[in-house]
Amino acid sequence: MDTQMKVEIIERKIIKPSSPTPHHLRNFELSFFDQMAITIYTPLLLFFPNTTSSKLEICEHLTESLAKTLTHFYPLAGRIKGNTVVECNDDGAEFVKARVTCSLSDFLENREVEILEQFLPAEILSKEAGTGPLLLVQVNLFECGGMAIGFSISHKIADASTLSTFINCWAQVTNTTITDSEVMLPEFGSASLFPPQDFSNDYSQPPARVYSKKNINITRRYVFDASNISALQSKVASSAVPQPTRVEAISALIWKRAIEASTSKSGSQRPSVFSQDVNLRKRIVPPLPENFAGNVVGFYRSKAEVEDGTIVAIDLKDLVSKFREGIENYAAITKTIFGSDEAWQGIKDKYKNLKKSDDMEFYSCTSWCRFPFYEADFGWGKPKWVSIASVSIENIIVLLDKRDGNGIEAWLTMNQENMALFESSSELLAYASVNPSVT
Repeated sequence: MDTQMKVEIIERKIIKPSSPTPHHLRNFELSFFDQMAITIYTPLLLFFPNTTSSKLEICEHLTESLAKTLTHFYPLAGRIKGNTVVECNDDGAEFVKARVTCSLSDFLENREVEILEQFLPAEILSKEAGTGPLLLVQVNLFECGGMAIGFSISHKIADASTLSTFINCWAQVTNTTITDSEVMLPEFGSASLFPPQDFSNDYSQPPARVYSKKNINITRRYVFDASNISALQSKVASSAVPQPTRVEAISALIWKRAIEASTSKSGSQRPSVFSQDVNLRKRIVPPLPENFAGNVVGFYRSKAEVEDGTIVAIDLKDLVSKFREGIENYAAITKTIFGSDEAWQGIKDKYKNLKKSDDMEFYSCTSWCRFPFYEADFGWGKPKWVSIASVSIENIIVLLDKRDGNGIEAWLTMNQENMALFESSSELLAYASVNPSVT
């Protein structure tokens, strides 16, 4: 990559809903899961090849359609107050226009993960996610006519499913070939299903999600092609789990290598916990529609025990079995819509029993596979590449589909020492490519 590549901000503006939010919708109550969400901006980038329209026309069209879309996603134009409500006073979302001094093809050929942050309108760990704009969009214009649209959406009000719904809704509103009746609009109401909690008493405060900053963390992108995933699935299959999923197989390999890297670094093996987020929309009874907005995410955790500090070989099939047991147990809990008190008590128990400490390795994985990010067509075609950016939170794994829908990109953040050990494995590299070109 040309070291002279720059991302220059041309314009910043606030986009308000095209129609005022009705008075009866002005106070939008956060749900229990919204309250529990970490205060960060969730990042996403969509890269589009050359477009036929002029850059000026595209940006004007995008701002107009964003204003229309915000009338449907009116909470995104509000501001959070006190971790309890969103005041939907139409303060607006932020729209940023930027110029990139290289071609999109050059960038995708040499793609540097560290540069991706410059295409985003907000820092991922900014506390503004809990007090400022809930949605920021940055349109990055490459010299060739290509474009990257960067999204920063507050995790306090939206999970990955909601982000996908918003992006596709905005794309449909923008695309002049799609009629109004074809646009998929969001459904709200999570606070009525998952009522918020009163955290005024110290004993009932949600568990703090504190991440160490004492280490230098780096993010790597590992790409698993469909054929390699199939081979890995065959390798990890067992009588207990004869047909492991793509996510189970890749997660097991990543967890195994992470444990081995940590053990190699410290000289001893520690207990290890692997937490996986779960989209609850289809798992509760009755199920919720895909366009149901808000945070509707639970999690389950698997644990690799250690006896007497003895270093033992890590078995991939055993890890997959732990994942399958964990999700099946969690599914049993979510057969009915549970009250917030029960949900909160269950989460408190999980944190109490699996409290992070220096004697335990903790990994958190979220899969965005099967969310239709690659279906977003604003009128100039679907994305060539969908990515996140460097996340400076240690031991975080994000899984995304490749454009073909069969391969998977794994974005992993670790401290520098562990990462060097992690990716030195021939076993890992037999199935994954490290940050290959986007073709």
